[in-house]
Amino acid sequence: MSADKYKELLDCVAKKGKVAVAFSGGVDSSFLCYAAYQALGKNAVAFTIVSPMLSKSELSDAEKVAAQIGIEHITIEEKSIDEEVAKNPRDRCYLCKKEEFGKIIQAAKERGISAVLDGTNIDDESDYRPGLRALLELGVFSPLREVKLSKAEIRELSRLANIPVWDKPAFACLASRVPYGQKITEELLLKIEAGEEILRSFGFKLFRLRAHGNIARIEVAKSERSKFFDEQVLDEISKKIKELGFAFVAMELEGYEMGSLVKNYDLQEDPFWHSLQNQVRNPP
Repeated sequence: MSADKYKELLDCVAKKGKVAVAFSGGVDSSFLCYAAYQALGKNAVAFTIVSPMLSKSELSDAEKVAAQIGIEHITIEEKSIDEEVAKNPRDRCYLCKKEEFGKIIQAAKERGISAVLDGTNIDDESDYRPGLRALLELGVFSPLREVKLSKAEIRELSRLANIPVWDKPAFACLASRVPYGQKITEELLLKIEAGEEILRSFGFKLFRLRAHGNIARIEVAKSERSKFFDEQVLDEISKKIKELGFAFVAMELEGYEMGSLVKNYDLQEDPFWHSLQNQVRNPP
């Protein structure tokens, strides 16, 4: 089944002639870059927005994957955070995607490319992703979703293609660590990134450092929680994170859960959510 979808994906991308792939360095966009290059060769180009919201580790992964695939990789520098995005409203992701993809579209047009692709997959339809609305409005094409590839299938196809990030945990942009309504600053994002690098240095694979004012709340995969059952580890991590400027360090006892910042929000009562779902499932 996955092999058939992959062939369909190649045909789907090839029909575009020339494509620009929005590339974050994650599993989905890495696989899409691979498929686009297989389908179109030099007529496929990867674009990465380098902003304060993109961690250095994600950029490093993107550079390594692009080099291995052989696809041309262009970075677009975004040195500051948009004022409206920094206010961190519930539709922050929509505002951010609208701005960032607008820049990719413009850069692609300058190279004679009219088709911009992104790595949204079929599983993303059920998640809270306001950014999908921006992609629809801008005419960005999501071929992985078009051929109904799931995350699990993308990981397996990526493994078979020897893409190094095939088993990489999902890491959204750094702004996703900040609760809606709390202002996003470059200083705060740097603290979050540094805190997550501390967790990485202790061997954790899947983690988040959520910033709640002056409180750093750590989430790690449920299977990794036992690593904290060591007083020395607890003390060292707490001390290092406090040195970044946080007054308190806490741990989510239930472990990491995707979308935990909105899990207690009743999406069924959110008209924005319903509008988004209708647009995703019934595109114009």
